[in-house]
This record gives sequence, C-alpha cells and structure tokens, in this order.
Amino acid sequence: MLSSHQLRSQCFQSVKAPCRTRTACSCSSKSVILQQHLQSEVQVSQAFVQLATDLADAAGQITTQYFRTKINIDSKSDASPVTIADREAEQAMRDIIKQRYPEHSVFGEEHGLELGSSNGSSNGSNISDSWLWVLDPIDGTKSFITGKPLFGTLIALLQNGRPVLGVIDQPITKERWIGQAGQPTTLNGSPISTRQCGDVSNAYLYSTTPHMFAGETQQAFQRVRDRVRIPLYGCDCYAYGLLAAGHCDLVVEADLKPYDYMALVPIIQVCSHDAC
Repeated sequence: MLSSHQLRSQCFQSVKAPCRTRTACSCSSKSVILQQHLQSEVQVSQAFVQLATDLADAAGQITTQYFRTKINIDSKSDASPVTIADREAEQAMRDIIKQRYPEHSVFGEEHGLELGSSNGSSNGSNISDSWLWVLDPIDGTKSFITGKPLFGTLIALLQNGRPVLGVIDQPITKERWIGQAGQPTTLNGSPISTRQCGDVSNAYLYSTTPHMFAGETQQAFQRVRDRVRIPLYGCDCYAYGLLAAGHCDLVVEADLKPYDYMALVPIIQVCSHDAC
C-alpha cells in the first residue's frame, strides 16, 4: 500500500524514461525498456479500452467547441497557458471515470491527483496503486490557442505504476492512436508500425521547440539535430503519432511531466516491436 505522496512520486518515476529528456525513435537496436515491457505484458480489458475511447470522445466534443474561438487564456504558476477548454475537457473525463470505475485513481494536468474510492482518503495512507488514469486534456495548448490543429488529448492507464494503455486523440483531424500491451498499435482502427531507420543521418527528427532545451540537454539536442537529415518543429504529441505511423524517425524533447508522456509509452513501444 502506498501513501499519496508515494503514489505521486511513482507516477513521476515509474516509466524508465527521464522527465528531463525523452527520446523516441524507430531505431535498429532493441531498447532495454522495450524488452522489459514486452516480457511482462498484461492483457488490457476491452472495457478499459472502450472507456479510453469514450474519454477521448468526451474531451474532443469540448475542445472542438472552443477551437479557434475567442476564449480567455490564463497563465499557470509555471507561466504555461491554460484555458477553459483544458479544464472542462479534463473534468468531463474525470466524471466518466468516476461514474464507471470509482475505485480507479486519476492524475491530470489541470486538477491534480484524485484517489479512487478503494484508496482511502486523499490526505494520506492506505492507497492502492493498481489502476491510475493519467490525463492531459490538451497537450499543445499553445498550438490550440493559436489555431493550429496539432494539439492532442493524451489518455493513459497505468497498472501498478506501468502504462499499459495509451491514447493520442486529435479531434480536429479525427485521428486516434491507441496502444495497449499485447496488441498492435492502431490509427483509427488500422494497425501501424514505425519504419526502419538504420542511421541517424537518414532520420527525420521532430521536437516541439528547440527552446525547451537548456544546458546539458541543449548541447545533447544540438548534437543529434546536427546529425539528422532534417529537423522539424512544432507538433507536440502529434509528432509521436507520426513516429508511430512511420512518417518520421525520431522525436526528442525535454522537461516532460507524466501527463505529457505516459500515454505515449504503450503507443510507441508496441508499434516499435517489429521495427526494432
């Protein structure tokens, strides 16, 4: 049993991909992370998959309603922008989870951690870490508020601290990536996979912005950027969808939080199995 503090810590540390820098690629050698993931696969209930798609539908109805409209833009404590669309979309997803699986916990970008009914009170002890939903209602709020349809809703389900189900949903272009342990990653229901890229000099690289890197991470990024065939910017989570579908070869980012990457882990790892 975990305390609420431990659960928060595990949510930030459970994936063996550092929050400061994350690199996803369709490389030719298998990663240790991928081997561990595939060797310990669990079967995800189709009821959970259906719930994840329903969550994406609910969030999409709200975000499309506000997209390219005049809405107030607030600033969070870290100076990042947030809108009514972010808050309402996350709350809609939380309400659905609570209605169907009140025993599940939820961790979201806008409203923080809410423990499930089987986990005791939110002030402390006797917390089960069995099922945890991690939500980012609008990954790419800057794209959203400037009218660029490359933002996305990220939905992840963790079992015992490990992401086993992930969704990237782009409601404007109507594209939905789903990755789950033991099943091929799909885009709008069709299986997809990353493409082979034998050398970084042939790679097409995406990063949300070069300004997200500083110090050592900036130096590391510049070394990679200078070796790839073409560096590209500005796709937020959509870039990982392009990677999963075999349209680019490398995504390099820094300073990501759990709600930024948890959903991406099953999507990329599962569809990279054959390519790696």
